Amino acid sequence: MPKGIYECVNCGHREVFESNEALLEGACPKCGGDMVLVGFSLEAGEDRVVSDVSAEVEELVSRFYQAELVEKRGEVYVFRVQEIFERNFEVVLGEFESKGYWAALKKANGDVVLYVFPAGEIKPDNPKMGITLFILTLLSTLWAGYVLALNYIATLDEFGLPGYRNPYVTAIAFSLSVLAILGTHEMGHKIAATIHNVKATFPYFIPFPNILGTLGAVIRVKSPVPTRDAAVDLGVSGPLAGILVAIPVTIIGLRLSPLVPKSLVPPTEGGVYFGTNLFFVILERLVLGGAITENDYVVFLHPVAIAGWVGILVTFLNLIPAAQLDGGHIARAFMSERLHRRFSIGIGLALILLSYLWSGWLIWGLLILFIGSTGNPGALDEVTPVSRSRKALAILALFIFILTATPVPLSVE
Repeated sequence: MPKGIYECVNCGHREVFESNEALLEGACPKCGGDMVLVGFSLEAGEDRVVSDVSAEVEELVSRFYQAELVEKRGEVYVFRVQEIFERNFEVVLGEFESKGYWAALKKANGDVVLYVFPAGEIKPDNPKMGITLFILTLLSTLWAGYVLALNYIATLDEFGLPGYRNPYVTAIAFSLSVLAILGTHEMGHKIAATIHNVKATFPYFIPFPNILGTLGAVIRVKSPVPTRDAAVDLGVSGPLAGILVAIPVTIIGLRLSPLVPKSLVPPTEGGVYFGTNLFFVILERLVLGGAITENDYVVFLHPVAIAGWVGILVTFLNLIPAAQLDGGHIARAFMSERLHRRFSIGIGLALILLSYLWSGWLIWGLLILFIGSTGNPGALDEVTPVSRSRKALAILALFIFILTATPVPLSVE
C-alpha cells in the first residue's frame, strides 16, 4: 500500500506517513495540528500490485498509457505511469468522459501519476436566472447612465459648450457600452471554454445601484480545466476580448468629451474623479492631442468615455494574478498549488496595504485572502508543460495588466 502524503491544516507542513486515513489528528511534528491526506507517495522500487480494477478503466488507461495500478481508494484509481502514448490530454479526457470518468495527470515524488475517478454531475443552466440578472443590470446601468448624463449636460450648460443634451439617449449609450464590454469579456471565456470542452454557463450580469450600475459579470465553470494551455486560454480570453471592445468605446467617448481650459474651471469639492492608467492616457493623447499633452485643459468625460474607462478597469482587476481571478488562472498554470496559494495571500495583503491610496483595495484584498485560502486546483494535467504560444499569451496578459494598472480607481475631492 502506498504511503500517504499529509499536510498540516495549521502550518502547511507536509510529511509522508504509512497511512491512508483521510485525517490524522494532532500528527503534525511541527505544531501538533491535524494532518489531512493530499496525495500518495509512490516510491520507486516498491513492489505493489493492486488487481481491483474494472475492465473498462483498464482498457481506457492501456489505450493511452503504459501504467501500473498501485492503489484503489473508494472509486478513485491511482496508476503509476511508465509511458505516455497520447500527449494531447484533451483527447484522453474526452475518451474518459465518454465512458463517465474524469482523469488527472500529476507528479508525485518524481513519478507520473494518473488518477481516474467518476465524472461529476453537471447540472443544466438556469436561463431564467441569467435573463433576470441581465434585465436588472440593464435597468441599473440605465439609471447610472441617466445620472451621469445629467451631470454631463450640466457641465455643457455651465461652460456654454456644444454637445448632445438628451439624457435618455446618453443613458442608453452608456448602458449598452458597459454591457457590450462586460458581455464580450465573459463570452471570451465562454468561447475558450467551449473550444477546450470545458462546461461553463453563459454570462451572469451583476446589477448594483452604484455610480456605474453594476459590479461586472461572471461565468461559472462547471467542469475541470484539462490542461495548463487551456487554463491560460481561459484566463487571457476574457480580458483580451473585453479590452478590444473597450478601445473603440473609449475613443468614441473621448471624442464626445468636452475640453475646458484649466483657468476657467473653479476649484470644487465633492466631485468624483476617475483614476488614470497608461492605457487610458495613451488613448487620451491619441484622440485629444496636444491639449492634453500640455496639461492646459480639463477633460469632462462623456458617459460613453466612462463606460470605456470601466472596461479598462475591469480588465485590470481581472488580471490580478491571484486566487481564481483571470490572472490567477494564468499564474496557476506556471505554479504549484501550494506556491500559488502563498502568492495569492501575498497579493491580498499587499492590496490591503494599498487601501491607504483607495479604500476599495481593502475589500479586494480581503476578498482575495478569502478566496485564495481555498486554493486553485489548476489543470487536470500538470505534467505537460505550458506551450510556447501560451507563454506568449501570458506575456501579453502581463503587458495589458501593466498598461491598465489603476492605483486609485476613484477619488472624491
